[in-house]
Amino acid sequence: MPLDPTAFLADPELIRALSEHATPIVCDTDRILFHQDDPASGLFILHEGEATLSMASNRGAPILSIEAKSGSLLGLPGLVGNQPYSLTAVGLAGARVSFLTRAEFIALMQSDPMLALKILQVLAAEVRSARRALF
Repeated sequence: MPLDPTAFLADPELIRALSEHATPIVCDTDRILFHQDDPASGLFILHEGEATLSMASNRGAPILSIEAKSGSLLGLPGLVGNQPYSLTAVGLAGARVSFLTRAEFIALMQSDPMLALKILQVLAAEVRSARRALF
């Protein structure tokens, strides 16, 4: 299932606003950011470098794998939908990543409607990419 890696990219203004409230995560080596089916505890921002996003079947067989690029938001659908993460994300060695907790994310969305609109644009791009991959 070929997903478009640009579907996870966010507007630089959105990245800046989210980053002001996020905590850096060190990826000296490949680092698991979250597992598929983990509770969505927050949003991961990929500032520089790459991350691998993957999905496995219930039996553990690989379904898809995609390389996310700098400027991507990881874990957004689970966070917004209050559902577990649907993918596994691994920050590759040297990636610069930060983490925004669920509470911080919700507070930001409530305080700035323009940020919420930009989040919806990223989600819409992910939905379009997933639909294209199905057909």
